[in-house]
Amino acid sequence: MQNDNQRLQKLNKVSDGATTSLKTSDTLSDSATRTTEETEAIAEIDELEKSVKEANMPEDLTEKALRSIGRLRRMARRGSYSGEFEVVEKYISWITSIPWGVYSKDNLDIKNAKQMMDSTHYGIDTVKNLVLDYLAIMQMRMQKGHRYDNEDAGVADMGVLRGSSANAPVMLFVGLQGVGKTSIAKSIANAMDRKFVRISLGAVGSVQALRGQSKAFLDAEPGQIIKAVTRCGTMNPVIVLDEIDKVSGQSGLLNDVMASLLEILDPEQNSTFIDHYIDYPVNLGKIFFICTCNTLGTLSAALLDRMEVIRFTSYSDQEKEVIAKTYTMPAVLKNAGLSEKDIIIEESVWPTLIRPVGFDAGLRQLERNLSTLVRTAARKVLEGQQPPIVINNQNLRQFVLPDQGPLS
Repeated sequence: MQNDNQRLQKLNKVSDGATTSLKTSDTLSDSATRTTEETEAIAEIDELEKSVKEANMPEDLTEKALRSIGRLRRMARRGSYSGEFEVVEKYISWITSIPWGVYSKDNLDIKNAKQMMDSTHYGIDTVKNLVLDYLAIMQMRMQKGHRYDNEDAGVADMGVLRGSSANAPVMLFVGLQGVGKTSIAKSIANAMDRKFVRISLGAVGSVQALRGQSKAFLDAEPGQIIKAVTRCGTMNPVIVLDEIDKVSGQSGLLNDVMASLLEILDPEQNSTFIDHYIDYPVNLGKIFFICTCNTLGTLSAALLDRMEVIRFTSYSDQEKEVIAKTYTMPAVLKNAGLSEKDIIIEESVWPTLIRPVGFDAGLRQLERNLSTLVRTAARKVLEGQQPPIVINNQNLRQFVLPDQGPLS
C-alpha cells in the first residue's frame, strides 16, 4: 500500500511538471506570437509614416497625420491598435492621394484652342469666344509676370479677380438635352491641356455627396469634389458639375446643396474649401468649373450671381445637316469600321434623317438614326452586297426604324 501511495505521488509530480512545462511553452508561444504581431503592426505603421513624409502635403496637415500615427504606434505596443488602424490608414491614404501643389501646365495658344474647339463642335461661337477671351487674359497676365502665390509659382492664373466674383471663370451652360453642353466642356479641357472630370448632380440625395462625411462615422469618405481632384491628379482640372438643376425635389435639401455649391464655386470662398472627411482647407481656386442645367428655375439667386450664364440655343435643320455630314457621320463610320466610300446618302434623304419625328432641339436622335443606318449598311456589306451602299428615299425604310415619323 505504501509503495502504491509513493508511486501515485510520483506520478502526480510528473503530471504537475508536465502541466507546468506546457504552460511555460504556451506562454513562450503567446509571447512569440505577440512579438510577431507587434513587429508586423510596427512595419505597417512605418509604411504609413513613410507615405506621409514623402507626400507633398501642407506642413500642419503633415504634423496632424504624424500625431495620429504616433498615437497608433503607442496603441500597437499595447496590443490594441487594430480597430484604430483601419480608420487612420484610410484617412492617410486619402490625404496623401490629394495632388497637393501639382498643377498641369496650361496651353494658352489661342489659335490652337480655336482650332481644337472648331474640330469637335460646329457653331457655339459665344462659348468659344468666351474661352478664347479667358486664354487671352491668362496670356497677358503671364507676360506681365502675374503668378499664383509662392506655393503655386509658375502656373498660369485663370484671371480670377479676388475683389470681384463677377470675373470668376465659372460658366453655366443652359440648354435643352443634346445640344452639346457637356461635350463642349470636354473640348475646352482638351484645348487648354487640362484634365477633365464630370460630376453628375442629378438626384443627389445628400450634401455629403459633395462635402464628404466626418471620419468619425463608419464607412466615411470624402465628397465628390475631393474625389474628382484626386482622380485627375492635378489641382487645376476642368470639372463639369452636370445637371445642377436636378439635385433634389426636397426644398430643404435643395437649399443645402445650393449653399454647398456656393462655397465650391465662389472664388472668394473656394480657396479654403473644407471637406468634412479631410477636415482641412483645400484650395479649389485654380479649378475651371463648368456647370450645366436645362432650366434656371430651381437655382438660387446667390448661386447664379457667381456664374456666367451662357444659353445654348436649339440647332436649326441647316446646322444639323452640317454637323451630321462634318462631325457625326465620319465618327459613326469610323466606329463601324467603314469609310465614306462605303455609304452614299443622297441629298434628298437628309431632311428625313434630321427631322423624322418632328423638331428635336439636340442631336441625339440624329446620331441614333445615323448609327442605325450605318449598322444596317455594314450588315448588307457582310452579306455580300458590293459597296457603295446608296441610300435614297425609296430604300430608306430598310435602313431606319419604321416608327420614325414620316417613315411610319
